[in-house]
Amino acid sequence: MTEANDPADTRAPKSEQTRTLILETALRLFQERGYDKTTMRAIAKEAGVSVGNAYYYFGSKEHLVQGFYDRIAAEHQAAVRPVLDKETDLESRMAGVLTAWLDIAAPYHEFAAQFFKNAADPESPLSPFSPESEHAREAAIDVHREVLAGSKSKVAEELREILPELMWLSQMGLVLYWVFDRSEGSERSRRLAERGARLTARGVALARFRVLRPLVREVHELFTDFLPGMAETVAARKKS
Repeated sequence: MTEANDPADTRAPKSEQTRTLILETALRLFQERGYDKTTMRAIAKEAGVSVGNAYYYFGSKEHLVQGFYDRIAAEHQAAVRPVLDKETDLESRMAGVLTAWLDIAAPYHEFAAQFFKNAADPESPLSPFSPESEHAREAAIDVHREVLAGSKSKVAEELREILPELMWLSQMGLVLYWVFDRSEGSERSRRLAERGARLTARGVALARFRVLRPLVREVHELFTDFLPGMAETVAARKKS
């Protein structure tokens, strides 16, 4: 796992140090006090900055959570490099990506459990499916695009765009399970990641058959029609 940015790291510009300090402080207070009970004023006071300065870097608590999403996505992209640079088997690539995510997210497990009730609403800006979460969501889907593109599995051209999004949705299923997993070291989530990777690889293999491709497209349309952020992304893609 890549190390979190150190607020005292003088190699980073002062503005980035301040931004990181505010984000680190917010995540700690969210975990200690809960998301709803933590105010921007409390975050600013604890970080030793003015309230105006806190709002300059993050316009709201929701923006702080988006900063957290972006951090997780960036750390995950770095952590999967050893797997994606070495493996060509789709199941191994998928398992490595899912396991790497669990490793990256482990320090935030308690925070995730407290925060989930805010993120679970698909209409909330904190939802991973919301328009506000598009940047982090697309970064995560990009990982799955690379998982698929770098594998030796044959994929129909018409499915190359939608399969990574379905693979990311399967990762979201793992995330939901992990939030409530109280097994030692999230061992049950890790077993689910391994089995989920196996099922995903089999599903991609079956999608080679022309008769099953309409079903894959229908499943994709089901999610994009009912998840607001993804629906907007797909609509924008069709216009471009």
